[in-house]
Amino acid sequence: MPIASTLAQALPQPQFHHFSVMLQLPESVYRELRRHGEETYPHECCGVLVGTVSGSGKCVAQAVPVRNASPVNKRHHYLIDPVELIRVERQARASGWEILGFYHSHPDHPAEWSPTDLKEAHWMGCSYAITTVVNGLASETRSFHLAGSSEENKRFEAEEIQLLSNSLESEE
Repeated sequence: MPIASTLAQALPQPQFHHFSVMLQLPESVYRELRRHGEETYPHECCGVLVGTVSGSGKCVAQAVPVRNASPVNKRHHYLIDPVELIRVERQARASGWEILGFYHSHPDHPAEWSPTDLKEAHWMGCSYAITTVVNGLASETRSFHLAGSSEENKRFEAEEIQLLSNSLESEE
């Protein structure tokens, strides 16, 4: 079993029940994750989305950039180091947050999930945000909710991204 799948089973996973599928991002976080894609171009960037769940959706408080640890072509593949993922999860928990999803970039390719993205996604209920970066400039960001109850029936479903004018930290 791949390490990511084993980690997905070992770490506590968010429980998303009975709300419209929506990813709420403060504009500053949205800009950060897009800028991360521009900075790593022509390679894929990757990171973790942390925050809280409310009745209206997943409220992202922070996008945590992590190193692309892929041992293969980083232009077309990303891998989040399991040790970094555990570190991010612990820091999120210490702040009262949880992992809501992940983000990565597609250099010179559409902001659509690929068969590899689906194969390597294991966190049911989480968001997977993808930013297209063309010639070093972020052009489109879309998000997909990993639906299903098992590896056998998992699927990505498009989810709305709602941009918030203020960061969640400044509202507290």
